[in-house]
Amino acid sequence: MARPVTLFTGQWADLPLKDLVAMAKKMGFDGLELACWGDHFDVNAAAESKDYCKERWQILSENGLTAFSISNHLVGQAICDRIDERHKAILSPDVWGDGDPEGVRQRAAEQMKATAQACRNFIDTKPQQDLEFPPVVNAFSGSSIWHACYAFPPTSQAYLQEGYDDFGRRFLPILDAFEEYDVNFALEVHPTEIAFDIGSAQRALEAVHHHRRFGFNYDPSHLGYQGVDYVKFIREFKDRIYHCHMKDAWWGHGNGDVGVFGGHTDFGDYRRYWDFRSIGHGDVQFEDIIVALNDIGYAGPLSIEWEDGRMDRIHGATESCRNVKSYDFAPSRAAFDSAFERKKA
Repeated sequence: MARPVTLFTGQWADLPLKDLVAMAKKMGFDGLELACWGDHFDVNAAAESKDYCKERWQILSENGLTAFSISNHLVGQAICDRIDERHKAILSPDVWGDGDPEGVRQRAAEQMKATAQACRNFIDTKPQQDLEFPPVVNAFSGSSIWHACYAFPPTSQAYLQEGYDDFGRRFLPILDAFEEYDVNFALEVHPTEIAFDIGSAQRALEAVHHHRRFGFNYDPSHLGYQGVDYVKFIREFKDRIYHCHMKDAWWGHGNGDVGVFGGHTDFGDYRRYWDFRSIGHGDVQFEDIIVALNDIGYAGPLSIEWEDGRMDRIHGATESCRNVKSYDFAPSRAAFDSAFERKKA
């Protein structure tokens, strides 16, 4: 096995962490990517108390599991978004407050800064350093211009640039906090975020002046169905791949009723052009991804974000873990044809 395989706990937050760890170990995982919701990881508690972090590690260690990152997607979504009633359902009461949009955005930004400190405390209390891997927080950013992704009414580049400028203004202070705590921020490139493909990811980098703490949580499933070259993404941003999600999707499998925008249907609807699938059941070519990750020298965890509305999740996550371990391989340390070289007399 070349890299540890972890499970992102976001889709399992209905389970107490103490129940999930034993299950994850049985499914074959090496560790967890802890979501900052449910009871899996409390940002405020971790930022204020290393004892809390040690308790998290005890739960993991007792089950032979490790961790390398935490994820705060829900709070991140509110930093740049146009806030509406949907956000109330995903935010804690202290971040939502009175629901005033700008107040929500500012409180979300402060909570993300606290997440950097929480991550630092968590990694600093790790009982055993099993992999040299910089601490990372994976998250979303939200976007003030996602609603304008299709350009009608006519949308000028000046209008779109204001969205990137807004992102830069809000995130540069956050990234400075990440610098203070020596933690990386990894944006999951994803529709509804400020970066959702290669072109928008480049603009997002420019908006934060290529801040060294800003990079990406790579996830091929969000790129493939859009028609984006998900292997090229790795090579294009080889110095900014701070974490990797392994998630599968298929596309071109609907009945022709619904296109790439989803048709306001639910996941799992047979009419959909695309959908998330358990790893190995979709159209993502994971061996191409592993080759590219080896080429750029990524040695961090491969974290499975399991989503498949058609499959039992324990069966699916177990199979996905096994599949990812079978796809992964360590890079070669020697040229394969070196054995043909004649020794000099």
